[in-house]
Amino acid sequence: MNWDQIEGNWKQYKGKVMSKWGKLTDDDLESIKGKRTELLGLLQSRYGRAKEQAELEIDQWTKELK
Repeated sequence: MNWDQIEGNWKQYKGKVMSKWGKLTDDDLESIKGKRTELLGLLQSRYGRAKEQAELEIDQWTKELK
């Protein structure tokens, strides 16, 4: 699954993102509109993740979607 597909179908993936990262709100997910860099920033701020760790989590989640 590539990120363009996720971004294009963001409304379908919002629930999966919320189940993976429960500290993110519906408003958060609406505001990022499927942008990977925005999700990365939210994970860093809400979970205190380093950029590299947040990127690994996003990559792993994306692989799990296949």
